[in-house]
Amino acid sequence: MFYPFTLRDTLLRCAERDLYQPYWSDQILDEATRNLVKDGLMSQAQAKRLMTVMNKAFPAATVADYAALEAGMRNDPKDRHVAAAALKAGARVIVSANVKDFRDLPDGFEAQTPDEFLCHLYDLDPGLMVEIIREQAADLENPPRTPEEVATALAKVAPKFGKTILADLAKA
Repeated sequence: MFYPFTLRDTLLRCAERDLYQPYWSDQILDEATRNLVKDGLMSQAQAKRLMTVMNKAFPAATVADYAALEAGMRNDPKDRHVAAAALKAGARVIVSANVKDFRDLPDGFEAQTPDEFLCHLYDLDPGLMVEIIREQAADLENPPRTPEEVATALAKVAPKFGKTILADLAKA
């Protein structure tokens, strides 16, 4: 969920528009920070600043006191903390590009790829999703991007969603 940039930006904009409530733990943010730095996408300072901004923008997103639930999770051991945090938060969906690590979740929970999740949000309000992509493009200055370029970038990680948005943009 935390990268690439365009995907993160879209998902957080959807949360800002109350299409869903994001949840994360300090451990999840620490992993994201490490991965952003390790993959050369950001410096340590940039990644820390991003996580600080995310926490400030979404104060209700931080989940704590979930460690006792980890032992009861049956999904991949390295991602049990994610499932435990979701359970503690009362979330019903875990968004991950790596859904195979979330095959055996408690009843009532599911893992969705970013593409599946964004497509579900699109189904809730197609017009709003197109508006979000237009606003996202309008806010990008370095480099500037058109809504079509944003949708094309999203299509690389969320192919069905990106293509759907591109088709909607072509109609306008």
